[in-house]
Amino acid sequence: MATASNARLVRRDQADDTAGSPAVPCMRERIRVVFLIRALDIGGAQRQIMALARGLDQRVFEVTVLTFYGGGVLAGDLRGTGVRVIALDKKSRWDLIGFLARLLKECRSIQPHILHSYLPGQNLVAILLKPFLRGTRMVWGIRGSALDPAIRDWLSTLNFRLQIQFSRLADLIIFNSDAGKQFHLAQGVAASRALVIRNGVDTARFHPDRSAGLRLRSSWQVPEDALLIGLVGRIVPVKDCPTFLQAAARLAQVHSEVRFVCVGSGSLEYVNSLRSMAAALGLEKSFIWAGEMIGELPDAYNAMNIYCSSSYAEGTSNVILEAMACGVPCVVSDVGDSRMIVGETGVVVPSRDPQALADGLDRMARRLVVEPQLGIAARERIVSSFSIDSLARNTAKALTNLL
Repeated sequence: MATASNARLVRRDQADDTAGSPAVPCMRERIRVVFLIRALDIGGAQRQIMALARGLDQRVFEVTVLTFYGGGVLAGDLRGTGVRVIALDKKSRWDLIGFLARLLKECRSIQPHILHSYLPGQNLVAILLKPFLRGTRMVWGIRGSALDPAIRDWLSTLNFRLQIQFSRLADLIIFNSDAGKQFHLAQGVAASRALVIRNGVDTARFHPDRSAGLRLRSSWQVPEDALLIGLVGRIVPVKDCPTFLQAAARLAQVHSEVRFVCVGSGSLEYVNSLRSMAAALGLEKSFIWAGEMIGELPDAYNAMNIYCSSSYAEGTSNVILEAMACGVPCVVSDVGDSRMIVGETGVVVPSRDPQALADGLDRMARRLVVEPQLGIAARERIVSSFSIDSLARNTAKALTNLL
């Protein structure tokens, strides 16, 4: 890994060229970037930070990840990568003064050129530091699109409103979807500071591997010739598992050999309520609750014939990207940028409509019979437009253009 004393000059031509982009002055040291996130737990924003921290050219960028809380199942993924991870050990939601003092101390020690925060709470904390970190550019990451107010508590709602109010103090706001950008602009986010950089997926890790998929199907006792439809991610209300379960029950009446799998975890109370619902719908024998499969996630996608996203709110969905990268065609609800992601390789249905979702899954099952190479086209779409290299290259350009 290069050091500050021998790093090459950082020039504008190291990033993607785009007409109208301002020139970037040469720097004889690496650009110090600090990513600020609550914790390195399972989540879309967290996984993108991990990918970006590893993907940025370390000859150009010196990367540090600051987390509010320690631990997190993803923290170990950065060991040995040259990326520093510093936990600020916030004790609780209301540990504010001591936590902010520790955060400011770390930032003053690092002297970042760029402080890049993710999600509303962290974005607001970053802006609080702006008067104390003169010369540091503040970059916000906003990941979602429109969310149902019913799933927000009072603090989340307050954070959202304050984020809108203080958006003009950020030097740059990076959205991961056009839908998210347009929603937030309509709420009052400063348009002059808004930019879309789409998520990236590690296409070397997430790739077609039928043998691995068959081994996992066998462990799940799913016959090789059965139709397996999967759902992956945090089991939370916004992913709308009830609609998926209702659609699954209707589809099972048409395809007797169909099986379903849910990969991920959530609160015990919520997961148990979904299990009870599945049983009431007659899905006990055809539904697999696989739990978290962090290390085996590519195998899980490869075990599926169809991936389903039933969410009623998304920005750019990592799990859709990952499934397609593994060559698995998708049926998705028409939210966020999901329609754009799947393009002609997928089926798009209205959100919160079990019958429409069941019909969409049926259409995809029938389509796969006559278009067995559909998964190859899905992967090619991800490789060409949603790679980690593309994410890192476009982010590097955006960050260097600030300096």
